[in-house]
Amino acid sequence: MSRPVLVRAVRTAARIPGAAAPYDTAHVTVRYPALPASTTAERMSGRLPADPAGAPYPLVVVLSGVNVAADAYAWLAVRLVEEGFVAVTYDWVGELFPASKHGPGEQGLTPGVDLSVVGPDTYGTAPTTQALRPVLYAVAALGESGPLEGLLDVGAVGLFGHSAGGTVALQSASPQWFPEVRAVTTYGAHTMASQMLGHPPSTLLPTPVTVPAMLLAGTADGVVAASAVRYGEDPEAPGHDPVTATWERALPATAEAWLVQLADATHLLAAHPEDPTTARGFLEDPSTGDADALREVLAATVSTFLRAHVRGDAEAKNALELLAEQPVPEIAAARRRE
Repeated sequence: MSRPVLVRAVRTAARIPGAAAPYDTAHVTVRYPALPASTTAERMSGRLPADPAGAPYPLVVVLSGVNVAADAYAWLAVRLVEEGFVAVTYDWVGELFPASKHGPGEQGLTPGVDLSVVGPDTYGTAPTTQALRPVLYAVAALGESGPLEGLLDVGAVGLFGHSAGGTVALQSASPQWFPEVRAVTTYGAHTMASQMLGHPPSTLLPTPVTVPAMLLAGTADGVVAASAVRYGEDPEAPGHDPVTATWERALPATAEAWLVQLADATHLLAAHPEDPTTARGFLEDPSTGDADALREVLAATVSTFLRAHVRGDAEAKNALELLAEQPVPEIAAARRRE
């Protein structure tokens, strides 16, 4: 019987080009499979060497929702390390909304939304998150020295984005900008564009994603429903389902694309434990589903998809084949377009 994976973390920072101080630094946490402490120095510092057995390790970068701290995704990051990845999360307090005639600007925790390239005249000219490339550079540097030296496969990257983090992942994962990205997964994310950015009502922005993508959503997502006003839509209208619309129309027809809907899951399911003092969880009713079971299915589905497409794991590919044919009770629907 194999021993449990010992997951440890190392931290670094990334400077965000173009961001004004003091809002110009992302704090990055990198979790990895480690060897047990074997020296006094390791026991005293807590800094343990990476286990080389599964190297080189591909990366999964977790892009958080707005005003959701990276620690809310630690549970998922640990699971991804157990599945053979090095998992990367980051916290960046940066610009959420610019100053305007209506009031001052606002800063908060952000996955990085580059407001200069999300308007109708600029969308598609650059990644909509300016954080991802600096974070990847910072992680690559950890692979050159320290406990992860020589053990990272920085040319094989998966993305998981929650809410706005999923939106910018879908909008940025172009082979032109991030050729190392091999798969994208999201939860509670879509590409319907806000009217505040100058887009007409009901604008669905196309994505440049050409790699396999999986969009997950909860059937009890109160945050996405309440946000309909941003897009000039009626939340009560039968056709208002921006996640499904993104899956159907915003992804290139040539890309393998999955839509997985979790029964009775809320928008903040992916963030655990949820901090009720921040983000917008107050917009939704408590889930009637088993949150722990739903999170387990979320983690299992995401890790299986990423193992299949980032690691090229044959067993994971077979498991994906069964996903739509024999879904577990927590999955309300699972559809694949390819």
